[in-house]
Amino acid sequence: MADDPAMTKTRPNSSESPADMGITNRSMNASPPRGSDVLSPPQTGYGKKEFIMMPPEEKLKHFDNRAQAHEDNQEFDACIQDLVRCVALTRLLYGEGHLKLAQAHARLAKAYFQFKGWGLQALEHSALARELLPFCSSISSCRGEKLEVLRCLLSVHLTQGGASLLTANLKEAESSFLEAEQALEELHQRGAINQEEKINTELEISTALSRVYKRQNRPEEALSQCEKSLQLLKDCDQPEKTCSTYRDMAAIEQEKGHLDRATEHLYKAHAIAMSHSTEELEGAQISHSLALILSAAAEPHHNDSAGHYFEQSLSAYKNSAGPQDPAFLAAQDDFCRFLLLNGQQERCVEIQRASLATKRSAFGDPSPEVADTLQLIGSVEMTEGKMKQAHRTMTKCLEIQSLLYGPQHKKTKATQKAVDMLARAPEVAERQQRKGRGKTKPHTVSVVSSSGNDGNSMSDS
Repeated sequence: MADDPAMTKTRPNSSESPADMGITNRSMNASPPRGSDVLSPPQTGYGKKEFIMMPPEEKLKHFDNRAQAHEDNQEFDACIQDLVRCVALTRLLYGEGHLKLAQAHARLAKAYFQFKGWGLQALEHSALARELLPFCSSISSCRGEKLEVLRCLLSVHLTQGGASLLTANLKEAESSFLEAEQALEELHQRGAINQEEKINTELEISTALSRVYKRQNRPEEALSQCEKSLQLLKDCDQPEKTCSTYRDMAAIEQEKGHLDRATEHLYKAHAIAMSHSTEELEGAQISHSLALILSAAAEPHHNDSAGHYFEQSLSAYKNSAGPQDPAFLAAQDDFCRFLLLNGQQERCVEIQRASLATKRSAFGDPSPEVADTLQLIGSVEMTEGKMKQAHRTMTKCLEIQSLLYGPQHKKTKATQKAVDMLARAPEVAERQQRKGRGKTKPHTVSVVSSSGNDGNSMSDS
C-alpha cells in the first residue's frame, strides 16, 4: 500500500504500516496503479492520444463507471484498481477537503473490506474519509449535501466496524457499529433512507454486534442482538439470514453449556433450510452442527439422530462443495470420530483409508490432515492387535509430524512413544531383526584380474 496514489497526502497516525503487520498486496493481480499509471489508458477502449487529451472529469466518469461494471461482473481486483484511480482523479479535480474525495476514500475502503477482506487497507482509507467529513459538514450549505455527508459517515462507520472486527480490535468495532446506528437513525428521521434500506442496515449492525459481544465474552448482549435480528427478519423473506442468526444463537448457547437450547435453535434453522430450499451448503453446515451437538449429548438415544445428521451433512457437502473440499473432509473426520466412539472401528478406518488420497491431493502429503488420519488409523490398528500394520502406519505418521512440527513437539513425542512401544511387540521386533540381517549380509565381491594376473596377487595401492 505504500505506493498507492490514493494515499499520497495524509495517513492516520500509526507506527506500523500494513506491510509491517504482514498485510500486503500478496499475489495481488490488482496492485494499485502507480504515478502516471493513473492517467494512462489501460483497456479504456480509447486510443492513447485520445485518452491523454481527455479532460480529468471525463476520465473520472469513465473509471467510476468501469469500476461499477467490474463489481457487477465480480471482477474485484480490476474494480479496486479503478477505484484507486478514482481517488487520485477526485483529488486532482476537487482538491483536499471536498466531500467527493471523502466519498471516494469510503468507496475504496468498502471494496478492500468486502471484496478482498483486507482489514488494514480498509481501515486506512476509511480513516482518511472520516478525517475529511467534519470539514465537509461544516462547509455544506444545502440540505442535500449534509445528507450526503451523513450517508458517507454511515458507510465509513460500517466499514470501520467490519474491518476492526476482522483485525480483532473489538473495542473499536463496537464503537463503530454503535456510531453507525446513530447515523442510520438520523438519516431515517430526516427521511433520507427508505424502510427496506433501513431494515437491511439495522440487520447488518445487529448481526455484527452479536459477533463482537460473543468474542468479548458478553453472551447475554450477543443473544439480545440476535433476537433483534430475528425481529427485523420477521416480515422479510430472507431464510438464509434467519438460518444464520439461529446458528449464531446456537453457538452462543453451546459455549454457555446450554446444549438443549443450542439444539433447539439448530432444529429451527434446519426446518427453515429444508422448507425454503436454501443453499445446499447452508443445509450441510446446519446438519453438521446438529450432528456435533447431538453426538456430544449425554443421552444415548441421541446417537441415532446424530448419525442421521452426519450422513445428511456429508451428502449435502458432497453435492454442494465436492468431496475434495476441506468442509466435506472436516465433516467426514468428525463423523469418523463419532463412529469410533460408538464402536464402529472398521467403518471408521475404511472411510479414513479411502480419504487419504483425497487429503494428500487437497492438503499435500506432509500436512497435518494426512498425519492426523494416519494417527487415527494406526490407533485403531493397535486396539485391534494388528501390531505390524500399526507400526507401519504410525511410522509414516511420525515422519510427517517430524517434518511439520520437529522432534520436540508434543504430537511428535506422543507418536514416537507409540512407535517405540510397537517396536517391542514380538512380531514387529522379529520383522525388524530380519530386515536388519538383510542389511548386514556380506556382499560377494568378484575380483577380476587384469594383464594376465592369476588373481592371487593384489596391488600395493
